[in-house]
Amino acid sequence: MPLRHLTPRDQHLFWQYGRGADVPVHEPLVHRAIERHAIVHPHAVAAEHHGATLTYGELDRYAGALAARLVREGVRPGDHVGLFARRSIPMLVGLFAVLKAGAAYVPQDIGRTPPAQLAHVIRTAGTRVILTQKEHAPRVPLPGGHRLIALDDPAPHDPGPVPLLPPHPDDGCCVLFVPGTTGRRHGVKLTHRNIANLLLTEPGGLGIRPGDRVAQLLGIASDLAAWEILGCLTHGATLAIGGKDTDAAARTATVLITTPALLSGIDPDACPRVRAVAVAGGSCPRPLADRWSSRAALFHCRGSAEATVVTTMGRHAPVAGRPATGRPTPNSTVYVLGADRRPLPMGEAGEVWAGGDCVSAGYLGDDALNAERYALDPFLGEGRAMFRTRDLGRWTPDGGLEHLARAADRPGIPDARALLRLAGERTERTAGTVTVTR
Repeated sequence: MPLRHLTPRDQHLFWQYGRGADVPVHEPLVHRAIERHAIVHPHAVAAEHHGATLTYGELDRYAGALAARLVREGVRPGDHVGLFARRSIPMLVGLFAVLKAGAAYVPQDIGRTPPAQLAHVIRTAGTRVILTQKEHAPRVPLPGGHRLIALDDPAPHDPGPVPLLPPHPDDGCCVLFVPGTTGRRHGVKLTHRNIANLLLTEPGGLGIRPGDRVAQLLGIASDLAAWEILGCLTHGATLAIGGKDTDAAARTATVLITTPALLSGIDPDACPRVRAVAVAGGSCPRPLADRWSSRAALFHCRGSAEATVVTTMGRHAPVAGRPATGRPTPNSTVYVLGADRRPLPMGEAGEVWAGGDCVSAGYLGDDALNAERYALDPFLGEGRAMFRTRDLGRWTPDGGLEHLARAADRPGIPDARALLRLAGERTERTAGTVTVTR
């Protein structure tokens, strides 16, 4: 019994605080949710960029044609397809096409990513087929035997045969490359089940519905960009793809998913339609959070790509005595454990682990790192995994998860025991601030 050492009260709170709501996810395949909107509302606008628009019917037709071509190139469920592109409508078609073909897309911003990094991504993810725009094709370090397809080639009218083998919910949806401690980026595979669980439940769905406009402000390789793009399309809204002037997309949006740094550069008075904001990726100053939450629902989020972007979300209320610290997302769990991986009494600081449907399929080709960061979940059992976030946190009396420190904040710290010693010195500095960390 993993909780035997806790008091009956702490055993009860371990699950009450640490377990998100059990919510059914009616469509575990992300592209199927998008296809449904293409069938029901084919003339609704799926995306806008630089004055050009794309309807859901057009998106489905163009992506279907490209998906058929990918299948003819040998792409199958379980494969990875490179999506080396800039924010654009062709990028969107390519992303959807990869999912329709049953594969996982591997996004990289072709305008910003160095060739050496692109070569590392191709090698690590095994992307035999790469999608890009014609103007950027010379920048792709294409190995022999690999295939490059231009996203802006004219699409055939006949989409051709559909894939015969649909993906399983536990097949990959996307592969995101995250920074490592050595400077080398690691590929993390997120499954359809992972992504659908965030997007198609609340609060991760952010109440997005047809008629909403979601601003796409981030580089496509970001985990938050996956939330922006797929969160919009799975709910039938319009993706306002930002150009160089990202403020223009924000000004027409009803929903923003962004970082504190980007949010601080956007004037809320110029965005009268925004009704929901999800902010993650760093500390959000209290005045900024107060200003936005006075006119929109502002959610503080914390997580990582390895745990499907965010594991806790909390709505900020300016009138509250303290900032919301967040609760586990649906069908996910959060544990505060000691160095021996045993649960700690409520209020004690320990290392934060994530479990449940948010836990990704792991790092590509790195068994040692997988062994360090993933482990069997003794609390959920049934062979499920949990992920070591390397955050230090504790439960607050109202059931929120308070972030105290992160291993990345102190690169010299070798293990959990040393990390736990930071609790005392960080507690005073976090008092009275909004701490939003990913």
